[in-house]
Amino acid sequence: MKINLNPWLLAIRPKTLPASASPVLIGTAMAAGDGIHHLPTAFLCLLGALLVQAGTNLANDYFDFKKGIDTNDRVGPLRVTQAGLIKPWEMMTGIVVTFGLSALVAYFLFLRGGWPIAVIGILGILSGIFYTAGRYSLSSLGLGDIFVLVFFGPVAVAGTYYVQSFEINLAVILAGLAPGLISTAILTVNNLRDIETDKKAGKKTLAVRFGKTFAQMEFFYCILTASLIPVFIYALIQDHLPILGCGIIGLCAGPLLKNVFNFSNAASLNHALESTGKLLIIYSILFSIGWIL
Repeated sequence: MKINLNPWLLAIRPKTLPASASPVLIGTAMAAGDGIHHLPTAFLCLLGALLVQAGTNLANDYFDFKKGIDTNDRVGPLRVTQAGLIKPWEMMTGIVVTFGLSALVAYFLFLRGGWPIAVIGILGILSGIFYTAGRYSLSSLGLGDIFVLVFFGPVAVAGTYYVQSFEINLAVILAGLAPGLISTAILTVNNLRDIETDKKAGKKTLAVRFGKTFAQMEFFYCILTASLIPVFIYALIQDHLPILGCGIIGLCAGPLLKNVFNFSNAASLNHALESTGKLLIIYSILFSIGWIL
């Protein structure tokens, strides 16, 4: 029997995967720059992060459909369960398999890094599931921003660094804040775009709770603070001067901020969503190169 993979690729949402890959890249680059990296472990960290992100996206597709949040009024990317391209039971199977594989990867990382990595793996998988699952999901309670900031930021960067080096320091934790903040900015644009449909469905994101202006300012401060993180790190350690080049993302974000603050309709924010993802990639590459140089 031939399996059509296209709907699954849509459901996984490949354009969102840099949010999980970027902190792993930064953590690995910092370990390499400090001469204590371990590439096989870095690969497992990347694989595990991608699997958790993919599983979270599949769960989001399934549970938002079951809750009636995804409707024909949606202006974002196609949701395959709602569109009937993948049956609900098939999607649930995909969720179980994806998170099962991520748990397997977490087990191998646990064998190397011990209980701290086990805690990170378990919490990461549970957060990915309950981001949208259940009546009191993280996203419905407006806690999605905190989840993204923490798990796509300091936890991912510090966890990647620690499991390779068995060490941790304040610079690594601070470095994790930047990808976490930019990933939070991605989520903020998403919630700003979906504010009306989420409001109708009772999904109380921060954008729904506090309004359009709050979401716009949240986006602005996330990008601004992320661009300043390398300055704080350099002031702390007085080393790795090239990381200051990451501040360029503040300048690159000019047209993006204009789009977010002056959008004419919800659909126009899809471009801002994609551009913020590219900004995360640029930042992660620049920081990683700057740390290694």
